[in-house]
Amino acid sequence: MSLVEETKSLLAICDECEQRFYTMRETDHSPEFFEEVKPYADRSHRAIADWSADMKVWIKVDKPRYVHEVQIDSLKDSMTQFVVQSFYKETGKKRFILSINAARYTLQTVLNAMGNETRGPSE
Repeated sequence: MSLVEETKSLLAICDECEQRFYTMRETDHSPEFFEEVKPYADRSHRAIADWSADMKVWIKVDKPRYVHEVQIDSLKDSMTQFVVQSFYKETGKKRFILSINAARYTLQTVLNAMGNETRGPSE
């Protein structure tokens, strides 16, 4: 899977988490940890960790202007938290939504930087 595809996959995880968050609140559902939460979290955490490692290599090689390692580390921490939090209706809405929006912004910035790298400098 290419880095662009991995990034789009993480954007899809953000969408899934947001949808699940609202669904859990609407249905007042309490998930079974080992049947629902853990399998999804394990898959997502693996994808996030793989993407993060690949991104750090890409940053060192391509040196994008607007993407830095600290952003990648922050996104990794944030996503690993909200993937699990999305299953629980007790999760605070404001902070949860802000975390997802921040992750989406960073992921979109990465996609934009990759697009600029493949087209060459526009200056």
